[in-house]
Amino acid sequence: MTSEHPTITLFRDEHRRRDGAGEVVILPDSVHTAALAAQALGCEVGAIANSLLFDAGGAPVLILTSGAHRVDTTAVAERIGVPALTRATPEFVREHTGQVIGGVSPIGHPAPVPTYLDPWLQRYDVVWAAAGHPAAVFSTTFDELLALTGATVIEVE
Repeated sequence: MTSEHPTITLFRDEHRRRDGAGEVVILPDSVHTAALAAQALGCEVGAIANSLLFDAGGAPVLILTSGAHRVDTTAVAERIGVPALTRATPEFVREHTGQVIGGVSPIGHPAPVPTYLDPWLQRYDVVWAAAGHPAAVFSTTFDELLALTGATVIEVE
């Protein structure tokens, strides 16, 4: 038996600490897009909660958006009151989340990250989000994701 990647173990510990109820699933390594994850999980792509970390002038901002949406960074920056949201570098993502792009979980970061949640995810009974590694996801609900993260619900398109 191989050991679990440390970022997945850290996620599991934080998820348990916050009383998360969902299950962690390890997917094939080749699942690196919302569409591929949805196919592997047998759900709609909209039920995949993409965790997108943005750079707001040196400060991290995490947006949890439906896999069916693209984030309008100009509109979201205006809604949350920052001058701009730019794509975070891999180094910035790792510094602020302890994880890599494609595996950023909504929780378990070294320090709190302002988090925003796409209301579109309410349409699904089960939502799947990253569990600290590109091959790991966990099942949750919109309400639980909101409670786990303390996110603010905003339109992202």
